[in-house]
Amino acid sequence: METVTLFRPVGQAELNLIHSTGRFPPRLPIQPIFYPVTTFEYAEKIARDWNTKDAASGYIGYITEFKVKSNYLSKYPVQTAGGSDHQEYWIPAEELEEFNDNIVGGITVVASYSGTS
Repeated sequence: METVTLFRPVGQAELNLIHSTGRFPPRLPIQPIFYPVTTFEYAEKIARDWNTKDAASGYIGYITEFKVKSNYLSKYPVQTAGGSDHQEYWIPAEELEEFNDNIVGGITVVASYSGTS
């Protein structure tokens, strides 16, 4: 089975939910899409530069890494958000459970960054 490695920058509250369920949690009403990113570097920029300055993230940013079945992911085009090195997938919030079902091998934390409150 072929997979694609993706990354997701998260704050403390989201990481707590991931740890308790092993899955990405449902999106909030103000979050219509789930956007995993294609590179560690892009995830690092978000986790380090944004999450560590955000009270809602607990002033901490984590980078999660996970693999998704290629055949499932192929129905979503890669989106470029801002610069050409900012590539991500846009998964509609109502499809997140199916996305979670197509993760192979679990979700792991590969880096963390802390800021100040």
